[in-house]
Amino acid sequence: MLDVVLYRLGRAARPHFYRVEIAMNLFSEVSVLREWGMQGGAPREVITCYGNLRDASVAADTFRKKALKRGYERA
Repeated sequence: MLDVVLYRLGRAARPHFYRVEIAMNLFSEVSVLREWGMQGGAPREVITCYGNLRDASVAADTFRKKALKRGYERA
């Protein structure tokens, strides 16, 4: 399992977070979980399944790079 957590402090009263996680699921697929929201609030999440680890890794890295471009930083 690989987990990356990014934060954006900005002008908001509460910092925002963006999390990307790669994990195996029960059906021998590799899942990429994306979760985002404000700290202390209800997070939103999306799970996408991939047939192999390589495709999941490329997708997770793409999501991470997009979050960094939007102003998120590593914790």
